Amino acid sequence: MLFRQLFDKESSTYTYLIADEVTKEAALVDPVLEQVERDLEIVRELGLTLVQVLDTHVHADHITAAGRLRELCGAVTVSGEGGAPCVDRAVHHGDIVRVGSVELHVLATPGHTVESVSYFLGDRVLTGDALLIRAAGRTDFQGGDAGELYDSLTRVLFRLPDATLVYPAHDYRGRTVSTIGEEKRFNTRAAGHNREEFIAIMNGLHLPEPARLHEAVPANRACGIVPPPVQG
Repeated sequence: MLFRQLFDKESSTYTYLIADEVTKEAALVDPVLEQVERDLEIVRELGLTLVQVLDTHVHADHITAAGRLRELCGAVTVSGEGGAPCVDRAVHHGDIVRVGSVELHVLATPGHTVESVSYFLGDRVLTGDALLIRAAGRTDFQGGDAGELYDSLTRVLFRLPDATLVYPAHDYRGRTVSTIGEEKRFNTRAAGHNREEFIAIMNGLHLPEPARLHEAVPANRACGIVPPPVQG
């Protein structure tokens, strides 16, 4: 398996390129619209064919490149059920997304948003905004639910093997990877806290809303394809 972690500085978003090195089929997870040319350049350089574009959830801080990549490459767009109605495939817990011989197992991890999913690849998991490095995604908009997120962390993600590598959708301090074992021990929002304590922590964050919230959410529900403004 070929695996690359890419970064968008403006939104601190990680995009992941995953490919079967034999068939050369590839997928991009959580691509950013402004980085389409960068991502396609890497795909071309490595002789890959982009066949799948996956989002972990409807993002509020950047616009997805899913729709644009579908237009350019004919890639199938994938996201969790109840999120973007524009996707070609809405996945559920237990589904498998295949990229050549590579299997991405879908884990439903709601709480940050209602449709949030993670993608498990055996020795690593792409956790979107559900589980961040030493943190967890906020739960104060888009149908977020702190109790539901606690259940996703403790009943789904923290039940993976401790050595499982954790690759989140964002990091704001330059950290690139963690492990399930580390997060069970050191995660500042979840480690050592019961459900009620976690809910209190999340409800007490009082974070400013994402700068692009009102632009990004409707755009991402349309797979990032925003119609031009009507003239006149």
